[in-house]
Amino acid sequence: MKKDQVILGIESSCDETAAAIVINGREIAANIVASQIESHKRFGGVVPEIASRHHVEQITVVLEEVLKKADMTMADIDAIAVTEGPGLVGALLIGVNAAKALAFAHNKPLVPVHHIAGHIYANRLTTELKFPLLALVVSGGHTELVYMKEHGHFEVIGETRDDAAGEAYDKVARVLNMPYPGGPHIDRLAHEGSPTIDLPRAWLEEGSYDFSFSGLKSAVINTVHNAEQRGESIAPENLAASFQESVIEVLVTKTKKAAKGYGVKQVIVAGGVAANKGLRSALEKAFADNGEFELVIPPLSLCTDNAAMIAAAGSVMFEKGIRAELTLNANPGLDIEVFNK
Repeated sequence: MKKDQVILGIESSCDETAAAIVINGREIAANIVASQIESHKRFGGVVPEIASRHHVEQITVVLEEVLKKADMTMADIDAIAVTEGPGLVGALLIGVNAAKALAFAHNKPLVPVHHIAGHIYANRLTTELKFPLLALVVSGGHTELVYMKEHGHFEVIGETRDDAAGEAYDKVARVLNMPYPGGPHIDRLAHEGSPTIDLPRAWLEEGSYDFSFSGLKSAVINTVHNAEQRGESIAPENLAASFQESVIEVLVTKTKKAAKGYGVKQVIVAGGVAANKGLRSALEKAFADNGEFELVIPPLSLCTDNAAMIAAAGSVMFEKGIRAELTLNANPGLDIEVFNK
């Protein structure tokens, strides 16, 4: 019988310290996440130095807990997968150095993983991937369309030229005096209102799969400021609904167009904004009557940053023979396409 492949994943790219153990790339043995949201909430966003300090405090705790929960020791681990980038450099360094220390101490292979590849492979923890596929990646720092012809091969066919979708959500939430993180609050408020305010959609030039949300964010800010100067009030739920409709319309339309253009079998959604109920509903509706593509959206627990997704992606990289030396460093601007072989 073939021995099970057991990967320990470590994630520390932003404000979650996480460790997980995944078997054969698909089965979660344990998945531990220590969130820092409460610490950053009072500042209205992630403070890099504070994030790094929390990672230092939590990394050994989550590693011990994940082994305990999986009822394993380091002797059971075949390889250690860690987020190399992108992300906050100070935060990434904590996970990378913890992974290097474990790899050295226990003589285990070290596998570097791209954070976005992790989000994509979170879907494999619930549904086997079918190629070719298209991944819509929507998070606080990224909005991309990624074409994959096979496991571990990534081609970015569209990306944001300015603000990511999640970043725009947080900035609009701040205008509406909502706490960080703003995305869930905007999503919740949008369902209470109607899209009665005319806001722009950035389609860009013909044939482009790129995104732009900076103009939309500015339009929301200007709408609020102009109303204040006139002494008028705007229903926040209607503004939230109008903003969300604009974001979702562009995301869904471009994703569907790209899926047809590239002739994919599967469309998967990845990243923290994949937890957005409005986006999930719009995608399900848009792809419901189309037998060409299978739509896969991960459960809410696997949308936000976690280490199970890093272990799942690391499993594929491990099988492809991708390894890192103990000189591995954090790479905050890491390109996903460098992993193609």
